[in-house]
Amino acid sequence: MPLNAWIKSASFAIEGILHAAKTQRHLRYHFYAAFIVLFLSFALGVSRMEFLVISVSVILVLAAEMFNTAVEATVDIVCPQPSEKARVAKDVAAGAVLITSCGVAVVGIIILYPYLGRLFDQGFQVAKHAGQDIALMALVFVLISVVLFKAKFGKGHPLAGGMPSGHAALAFSVWVSITYLTGNFFVSLLTFVLAFAVARSRVKKKIHEPFEVLAGGALGSALTFIFFKLFSQ
Repeated sequence: MPLNAWIKSASFAIEGILHAAKTQRHLRYHFYAAFIVLFLSFALGVSRMEFLVISVSVILVLAAEMFNTAVEATVDIVCPQPSEKARVAKDVAAGAVLITSCGVAVVGIIILYPYLGRLFDQGFQVAKHAGQDIALMALVFVLISVVLFKAKFGKGHPLAGGMPSGHAALAFSVWVSITYLTGNFFVSLLTFVLAFAVARSRVKKKIHEPFEVLAGGALGSALTFIFFKLFSQ
C-alpha cells in the first residue's frame, strides 16, 4: 500500500539521519548548535518571519553536512585508494558545508543582534508564546533530543529500538501539550491512555526494553512541561 511504502521510505531516511549523527562528529555539533540557536530565538521572542529564516538556515546547515557525508561515503566506495580527484571531491563538499555554515552564522548574527543588545540593556526576559506554538516547538526539541541521545548511545534504529524510545517521547510530549491546551481532565486522561498504549506496544513487540520506553516518556513529558512552564502566557 502507498502508506506502508511511504512509512518504509521514511524509516530509511530517518535511519540515514541517525547513522550520520552517530558517525559524524560535526553533524552532532550542528545538532547541538541548532538546539541552542532555536531555543535562544524562541526565548528572545524573535518575530515569526525571523524565526522562519533561522529555522530554514538551520535546516540548510544540517542538510549540507549530510550531503557532505554522503559524498564522502560515495567517494570511498568508488575510489577506495588514495586519489587526488577523490581528495578534491571531498574538499569541495566540505567547502560547501563551510560556506553554508558561515552564511548562516552571518544571518543569525544579523537577526539576533538587536535582541541580544536589548537583553544586555533591559535584562533577560523570557518571551511568552501561544500554546500551539509552544506545543510545536516542544515537539521539535523532543525530536532533536531523541536524535542526539540515540547518537550518543549508538544503538538501535529510528523506528526499531535504541535509547530512548522516540515513539514514547513524542506520544507523551503530545499528552502534556494537550493537557495544557485543553485544560480538560478527561481529554488529558484519554490522551495519556493513548500515549501509554503507544509506549506499551513498543515493549510488547520487543522493539524496546521497558527502561528505554520509560526514558523516552520521561524525556518527552519533562521537556514539554518545561517549555509550557517557561513560555506560557
